[in-house]
Amino acid sequence: MKSIISSPYNHDDSSVRQVMLQVIMALIPAIALHFWFFGWGIITNIVLATGFCLGFEAIIMWLRRRPVSSSLLDGSALVTAMLLAITIPPFSSWWLILIGALAAIVFAKHLYGGLGFNPFNPAMIGFVVLLISFPKQMTQWAAPIELLGLEQQSIGLIGALQIVFNSEFTLDALTAATPLDTLKTGIGMGQSVESVMQGSTSFGPLAGFGWDWIKLALLAGGLWMLWRKTIRWHVPVAMLGSLAAISTLFYLIDPSRYADPLFHIFAGGALLGAFFIATDPVSGATSPRGRIFFGIGVGLFTYIIRSWGGYPDGVAFAILLMNMSAPMIDYYTQPKVFGQKG
Repeated sequence: MKSIISSPYNHDDSSVRQVMLQVIMALIPAIALHFWFFGWGIITNIVLATGFCLGFEAIIMWLRRRPVSSSLLDGSALVTAMLLAITIPPFSSWWLILIGALAAIVFAKHLYGGLGFNPFNPAMIGFVVLLISFPKQMTQWAAPIELLGLEQQSIGLIGALQIVFNSEFTLDALTAATPLDTLKTGIGMGQSVESVMQGSTSFGPLAGFGWDWIKLALLAGGLWMLWRKTIRWHVPVAMLGSLAAISTLFYLIDPSRYADPLFHIFAGGALLGAFFIATDPVSGATSPRGRIFFGIGVGLFTYIIRSWGGYPDGVAFAILLMNMSAPMIDYYTQPKVFGQKG
């Protein structure tokens, strides 16, 4: 007779590889729209990030004398690569992506023991290392193709590769400030929210021109993962709910200085963070109540950093701050043991 471990049992048949595959599938619509609105930059980012992340994964697993093939095939390094590629500006130089992949895979993941032991989200560590170390390169976001001249619209794959691998090539003609950056700069100069949005072509009905459709695709992908039970509802609902609540409060206090909640939800990395990053089961809280507190914290810190911090967006910093708090949250929100008082 075959012996099995005692209860409780986990009836979820999904493996790490299946979960990662579903995350990748949920990202594909947003990536396709990003390519449509902003060109080849997102493709070069993904290809380079994937190569670097898988390469570092293989090297570290070989040095640790662990099975290389199984680690590469579980999909975790690939998901990290795709998230890192999406969060950094399109047409990023190859060396920038290399450093981000190094920080994500080697330092944020394997330094702590590999998959399942990392206290911080690897992709967010890679992003924050780049943002702090190379602020100029991390603000060179591509402008939507429709807002550029005919010469810039004609840039294809070869032109994108020349930008990525030629450090002397300037991106000034292809870049524009993000809606969050434009708004933060304008408010800092004493302008009202309405005047900043009306005076810039980068804003769309919800947040940013082109970005609106990308964020709707991320929302659709996140809802699909909820339907597939790839992720739980606690973190996305708590994060977006707290972000909406605090942004509504300050919008009602002073709408000339603080943007409406719909803008904050669709601008920046809020939707990507809510569904694809903060839901990481390894670096986040694990108890049901803990996930709610975790999500609330991410939403609040995101708004605080956006409104009064030194960076236009605060999703990455908010997630890392709550990653540090996850063990304490789990300690105080763990479910009571059946039959135990208190």
